[in-house]
This record gives sequence, structure tokens and C-alpha cells, in this order.
Amino acid sequence: MLSISKRLSLVLCSLLLIAFMPAHGAKKKTPAAKPQPEAAAEAKLDKLPIAYLSQEIRNPPILPYFEEPVTDRGIQGARLGIQDNNTTGRFTRQDFSLRETVVPADGDVAAALKTLLAEGHRHILINLEAAKIRELAALPESQNALLYDVASRDDGLRGTACRPNVLHLLPSRAMRADALAQYLAKKRWNKWFLVVGTTDGDKRYAEALKRAAKRFGAKIVAEKAWQHSFDERRTPESQIPVFTQGVKYDILIVADESGSFGDYLPYRTWQPRPVAGTQALVATAWHRTHEAWGALQLQNRFRDQAGRWMTEEDYGAWLAVRAIGESATRAKSVDFDKVKAFMLGDEFALAGFKGVPLSFRRWNGQLRQPVLIASERSMVAVAPIEGFLHPKNELDTLGYDEPESKCRF
Repeated sequence: MLSISKRLSLVLCSLLLIAFMPAHGAKKKTPAAKPQPEAAAEAKLDKLPIAYLSQEIRNPPILPYFEEPVTDRGIQGARLGIQDNNTTGRFTRQDFSLRETVVPADGDVAAALKTLLAEGHRHILINLEAAKIRELAALPESQNALLYDVASRDDGLRGTACRPNVLHLLPSRAMRADALAQYLAKKRWNKWFLVVGTTDGDKRYAEALKRAAKRFGAKIVAEKAWQHSFDERRTPESQIPVFTQGVKYDILIVADESGSFGDYLPYRTWQPRPVAGTQALVATAWHRTHEAWGALQLQNRFRDQAGRWMTEEDYGAWLAVRAIGESATRAKSVDFDKVKAFMLGDEFALAGFKGVPLSFRRWNGQLRQPVLIASERSMVAVAPIEGFLHPKNELDTLGYDEPESKCRF
């Protein structure tokens, strides 16, 4: 039996519960939904749109059966750069986007560029041949924009045909030739046998090699034009020894940018000599064997995204997007003029996984950078080679220095 005091306590508790219980059928009031922090932050982000413009190739080169064609060179690098920019943008309240335009082989790239400019894009990556870059850079509509040349090697674009609204992300032919010449000078392979293909690109690279040989003390002891084609009657094993016979040289230098014959030269020459240039030992902006200075991290992230190795065009596009992002971060603004001013200023320093900060040359818009010297499966050296000095920046030992540049903005 419960005592009277305990009974009274139970009754009072029951009455209190009944008093505070909501009436039957009454709806609970729910507080007004608060705006999500992500949505609020998104609304306050500073937007910086970036565009990418390229064109389909009308007659793509015929590749060996064992080599897979790559149809998205460049754009994959731009996509990865956008991801990297937005990783930093979360903290700086900046948002970067990419507008991709691929013009058909018979399409009008000038019209496509005008459309991008009309949409408000002022940072535009260009993956086109040199002649079309010149055409686009001369348009009145593009004078208040920056065109980022992510693929060309043309020295003319950095010389007499330079434009103040064009920046070049990959090394020029002169920079590649100088890098190779520095390494060969270190090895004391000073007698060159130069073999030149038939295309305009082959001839321009040959001119860059001749300039580099003179600049770094090498001598071209022989020069021959390659005008042959292999067939069942004239195999590389029979033709190349005859072609290279009768010349005393240290190294065979090949200029074959289209890749039509250069790969056949190693191990088939009359004398046992190394091969370099556009095949065998090459000077390049990027290479799959490069892993130093954190490059392996970039290699792995790119492969996870694209499912293939990063090409030079991918690296050039990635550099362009990262240059824009770095400048916007440091300038604390997405305003075009402020971003451009910082990018071309003395404080700009871009991390390109090459051991030193990269920056733009004011006199021709070229991104100064080390050049990799590599074979198919080995990283051999990185130029500038130790011992080649410069009064201001050793990277300017590669390509046309300011006093010798023919660029006049």
C-alpha cells in the first residue's frame, strides 16, 4: 500500500503532464528553415569564367597500330586545372568555371572566339596551330582579352608576330633546341649530323637547332634532307645505314615533328651513335617519366581523371588555368585587369612541378620554365644545365633573351 504522501505526488505529476501535453490534433510549430551555409556561400562567391577553344583535325596523322589515338589533348589538363583552382577557391571565395568549345574541322574558329568574347569570357585558352592563333589575336574583339597559347612551339609567335594579348605556355622550338644543346655540350658531343624532314615544322626546328649549335659551341658537320619512304624493297635496315654512311659525328640530330621517319633512326645508323632531337632523346615541356618535385602527384591525379598519361598540351592547358587561378588568389580579385597585372608582374610565381617558380617574360609573353631532357622510359636531365649562367634568371638561357628578341609589342 502506498502512503498518502506518495499518492499525492503521483497525482500532481499526472496533472503536470496533462497540462503541458499538446491538445489532440494540434500541429507542432516548426521553426523556419534556415538557409544552408553552402548555398549562402555559393551566392557570395566571385565568379571567374575561363574558356577553351580548339578545332578538330581534318586529317589526323596515321599512328602505328600499337599506339592509341588521343582525341582530348589539352582539354583534360584544363579540367584538372579548374579542379585545382576551385580547391583553393573554397577558401578565397572564388569560383572558376570552364566553357569548352571544339570547332568542327571545316568550322569558323574566328566566329567561335567572337561568341566566347560576347559571352563575357576574357581568359581564353587556345589549342590551335600558329597561323590561326595569329588570326585570332589580330581580331579587334580580342584586344581586351588574354589568349593563352597552350600548344604551339612557333618562334614567330614569340618574335616578329608577337601580340600583347597572347601568352605562350609551352617551350618554343628555340627553347627546346637550346636545352638539348646545353646537355650535348655538357657531354662534349659537339659534332652534329643533322637530318631534316620535309614539313615546315621540321625546317623551323632545324633552324632552331642551327642557332643553338652556334650559341653553345657545337658544329654541324653534315646536314641531309630526308626525302625517302620505306616500302618492301627499301627497308629501314637497308636504307638508313647507307643514308648515314661517310660522316664522322658524335650524335645524330633529327628534325621530324610529324614522326614520319625519326623513330627508325636509332640502332640503324652506320656508326654506333646516339640519336636526339624530335625522337629518341627529346627536349620537352612534360614527360611521363618525370616524378621529381612532386610531379608524380600531378601525374597520378591526371591519370585518375583522364585514364591516360598527361601530354604536353595537357600540361600547357593546366599551366594556363593555374596561372589564372594563382593570379586571382594573390590579387584577391577576379577583375580582369587586376588578374592580368599580377600575372605579368614581378611577384607572380607559378608552381609547375619543375623545382623552380615559373613566370612570364615581359618582352614576348613566353612562360619561362625548365625543359626536360628525356628518352622513352627515362628522365635524363633538366635544362638549364648546371654551369650555364645568366645575369638575371638562368631560365632565360633557353630561347630568345630580351636583348635578342624581335618581339615589339
